[in-house]
Amino acid sequence: MVSREPHPQEALVHRELTVAQIRSREGADHVQVLFLESARFYRLLREQPRFDELLERLREAELERRPVSVGLASLDSDVIEDVSSQRPTTTRGADG
Repeated sequence: MVSREPHPQEALVHRELTVAQIRSREGADHVQVLFLESARFYRLLREQPRFDELLERLREAELERRPVSVGLASLDSDVIEDVSSQRPTTTRGADG
């Protein structure tokens, strides 16, 4: 059996995407995730050590209809390695 090592955070390619749908099939080794900005079907592997945490982030983003930063091993990859919240960038002056 081949063990998948997690990718270092800095090696990932991040894309800002909005979850359109999450599909789960009984017995499948992954959950399928569709994003509004892409025609590709992405996969969150169940063997991913942070599977539950990442799936919860995706589900929350889907319900709130907000984009998330999705980490992929490369631009060609369909495997989700990381999910983080997008925080709005503010441009405040010195007075805040």
